Amino acid sequence: MSLFLKSSASLLSSAARPAIRGLASFPGARAMPLRTYSHESEKDPNRMYATTVLSVRKNGKVVIIGDGQVTQGSFVVKDNAKKVRRLQDGKVITGFAGAAVDAITLFEKLETKLEQYPQLLRAAVELAKEWRSDKHLRRMLNAVLVVADKDVSLTLSGNGDVLEHGDGVCGIGSGGIYAQCAALALKDMPDLSAEEVARRSMKIASDTCIYTNHNYVIEILDMAAEEEKAAEKASGEKEADKAK
Repeated sequence: MSLFLKSSASLLSSAARPAIRGLASFPGARAMPLRTYSHESEKDPNRMYATTVLSVRKNGKVVIIGDGQVTQGSFVVKDNAKKVRRLQDGKVITGFAGAAVDAITLFEKLETKLEQYPQLLRAAVELAKEWRSDKHLRRMLNAVLVVADKDVSLTLSGNGDVLEHGDGVCGIGSGGIYAQCAALALKDMPDLSAEEVARRSMKIASDTCIYTNHNYVIEILDMAAEEEKAAEKASGEKEADKAK
């Protein structure tokens, strides 16, 4: 009886081995190495970052809104981060998805490019060229930016992408697609302002994406006000030239 049990156990053990070895003992089968996936193991430029930032352009105003959640693995480490800011004396608004340190570096580089090339589209192209061609920047700067001024709304990435959004709506981050789709649906409602569209769309994204909360930071660019400031500045410069 004991011999029969030992033989049965041996047969069961040998029968289980092919499955454990990845079916390597079957003809034509090949053992595959076991791989583990870590959320932070590789810096994939196509990976959706754990946040939501949305840009909406409507009726002479541009809005960029971002949530405040910072996630580390499965933990929420901060709920009131500021992922949206102004550049070039308030003429450009921008938001980021990705590592905060990398985004700050990109903000600084974008400001430098804006000093060299005052037009946002040209500055964004030059930044994307540097970001794409520099091996160190491409590997180390792990973020995606959305930037807007009175003329254009753009998305910048380490792939060298500079995407102009003709419909005036752009979403980035893990919840960006939810916010963008909601904004496209709400944008045509005549009684909603750009800010209201952005806030309602972000609420939908926050309710859907676990990496997005309801603490929003919002920046608004009034194109009419910016044009008035530019006209006043130009007239002031002309008067100063006449005085000379």
